[in-house]
Amino acid sequence: MQNTPAPDFTLLDQDGKLHSLADYRGRWVVLYFYPMDGTPGCTTEACQFRDARDAIAEFGNAAVLGVSKDSVASHRKFADKQSLNFTLLSDPEHRVIEAYDSWDPKFFFGKEFLGTRRNTFLIRPDGTIAKEYRGVDPAKHAAEIIADLQSLQNA
Repeated sequence: MQNTPAPDFTLLDQDGKLHSLADYRGRWVVLYFYPMDGTPGCTTEACQFRDARDAIAEFGNAAVLGVSKDSVASHRKFADKQSLNFTLLSDPEHRVIEAYDSWDPKFFFGKEFLGTRRNTFLIRPDGTIAKEYRGVDPAKHAAEIIADLQSLQNA
């Protein structure tokens, strides 16, 4: 998907407000997909983005958008509990998750099921995908995004 137009979408955030990717044109966007609110890896990743939010925003007012199939209410509870300072988007039908090739078979205790992969897409201000990250390490990912934003802006 790298160097192609990012698929547009419109989803509700944790406050019930609609967000479209087109709303962010002219800004860098960190669009990250995660499996489930409140789970250990997802909490680690969200808190890393929370703590790095100001540093990320220094790059052209970059936005962080987290997407999972969890409900608006679940996102609100997760954002409140973790003091998240960025937008969480609800995709219960996983249409956007699928559009970004992040809905795949997973295995847990020997059982196969479909679920959200921990993937991120760094989207340029012109709406094209600058970089994609598959199966990220939640504890190191925010720092990786900052380093890549820095190198891409200086390129």
